[in-house]
Amino acid sequence: MEPPDAQAGTRGAPQLLVLALLLGAHQGAQAEVQVSVTPLVEVMRGDPVTLDCTPLGIRDHFVLEWFLADRSRIRHLLASAELQGSEIQARVHNSLGRSPPYQLDSQGHLVLAEAQVGDEQDYVCVVKAGAAGTAEATVRLQVFAKPEATEVSHNTGMMSVMDEFAQEVATCNSRNGNPAPQIIWYQNGQPLQVPMEVNSESYMTSRTVREASGLLSLTSTLYLRLHKADQDASFHCSVHYRLPKGQHGRLDSPPFRLTLHYPTEHVQFWVDSPSTTEGWVREGDSVHLFCRGDGSPSLEYTFYRLQDEEETMLHTNLDGNFTLERVQRNQSGTYGCRVEDYDAAEDAELSQTLELRVAYLDPIDLNNMEEVSLPLGSSVATNCSVQGLPTPTLRWTKDSVPLGDGPTLSLNFITFDSAGTYICEASIPTVPLLSRTQVLELLVEGPPELRPEEIQPKTGGSWREGDEVRLACSARGYPEPKLSWNQLGNSPAEPVPGGQGWVSSSLTLKVTSALSQEGVHCEASNPHGTTKHVFHFGTVAPQTSQAGVAVMAVAVSVGLLLLVVAAFYCIRRKGRSGRQGEKGALPPGKPELSHSGSQRPEQTSLLTGSASGGARHGSGGFRDEC
Repeated sequence: MEPPDAQAGTRGAPQLLVLALLLGAHQGAQAEVQVSVTPLVEVMRGDPVTLDCTPLGIRDHFVLEWFLADRSRIRHLLASAELQGSEIQARVHNSLGRSPPYQLDSQGHLVLAEAQVGDEQDYVCVVKAGAAGTAEATVRLQVFAKPEATEVSHNTGMMSVMDEFAQEVATCNSRNGNPAPQIIWYQNGQPLQVPMEVNSESYMTSRTVREASGLLSLTSTLYLRLHKADQDASFHCSVHYRLPKGQHGRLDSPPFRLTLHYPTEHVQFWVDSPSTTEGWVREGDSVHLFCRGDGSPSLEYTFYRLQDEEETMLHTNLDGNFTLERVQRNQSGTYGCRVEDYDAAEDAELSQTLELRVAYLDPIDLNNMEEVSLPLGSSVATNCSVQGLPTPTLRWTKDSVPLGDGPTLSLNFITFDSAGTYICEASIPTVPLLSRTQVLELLVEGPPELRPEEIQPKTGGSWREGDEVRLACSARGYPEPKLSWNQLGNSPAEPVPGGQGWVSSSLTLKVTSALSQEGVHCEASNPHGTTKHVFHFGTVAPQTSQAGVAVMAVAVSVGLLLLVVAAFYCIRRKGRSGRQGEKGALPPGKPELSHSGSQRPEQTSLLTGSASGGARHGSGGFRDEC
């Protein structure tokens, strides 16, 4: 908001210019002296400013003087300038103690190096032109200063909504601004339309102080009659200030809230437990009870249990929380909470009750032992029972597969597949995570059941001598059967993964003609009986390619042996022939020496024939052949 004097100065600027022209014309009918000025000059505090004054219609000689017109309209000569020829002689007469002092530029304009709030005055420019007359004009200087950050101090005490008059809420301060700013109060972001007149609902007071620096400080105090709805309201004040050229600024204070006192009207009471469903809590859990009144400040809360219309005090505190540790089934019943607020109205609801229901589930009972052994082909019916609240539901499962709802499990014509683990599950649908289970282990007794793994020949549809084969047998029964083979090299029996009681053993061997006739058998036995399976290979073909290789190897070996013997014989024969040639032939008619009497006629004939043959044939005998 602009001060009235500033608005009047703005509107009167054209009138001053016209008045200056009239005054100049009135000084002499023949004069044409006029003065051109800017009627209103706006500047920020601390900035330099120049006040211009330009004579019109004068070419040769004039005197220009600057005066300061104080609030009493008394003029004080500040400076003057005289035009002589083409030069202006400027002179400052009196700065009236201003620092820095006034200055005149080469055009006779008044210069203020740093604008100050005290410079906010009227400056009169007078032009004297001798016979041409005199003219003058006034310049109003307005200095603006941005105020400091907005400060607010609010009532930090307890403010009662029961008071019937407006109470002091907060004070807002804006310091060192110019011109005086405006303070507006806000609630939840909306401006409050607060009058300046004192009344019982809302008003504000305002005070402006001029500081020693000449700047203005503004203080505004807000008074309100408070209500319960104001408990969460956010308040702040805002300073609106003006700037040159019609611009505006705004500085907001930090927001604040008030602490109110108001009586309780209603009470809320509830159970906060992770397992609460339809009002049930699990036995053994910790149950949290919460009680909240809508009054302020928080008062004392009393927790109690109601039995046979009598209250049993449980706990008293200021936070409104109470915990039942490891609640038991006998703690089911009615619980209550009461707020001790003596400022509340007579019809206010200061207490509430709730029904706490504790759900429980006892262990499951079986009418049989937990482990039952039954003969193969028999039937059985077993029951499970349980006590709980609310009424639990029962169902049987085996390997996570549901078998049926209800307490009874019936099995007819039991097989080995019937053996395993059966589970009776008890649960309460309205109370999550409250359940129990009971396990029944069923063992089926009987002679072993044998399952061989038949094998096929590798190629050609039949087995060959020497083919390697792996045989396997699996068996099951109770007691666990023992697996054996009629051949050596079998592996120990091991359980089959996921095999429902099956155990397995394997045997690796080479196929022979003897095995094809006898077969290979595996046998499973337990105290209830023995079961056997025989593996047959049918006709086993010989491996011909391998037999031919063996015969050829034998023939080559025999041939090499004969060659070695023949070579040895030839060497010996050659040695004997050489010795006989050195001795020469026997004399004619001399009888041949005989060998020992032990020599047989065949040997003598052989030796003789050999010698004579050599004599007859020369180099064509056996020796030559070697």
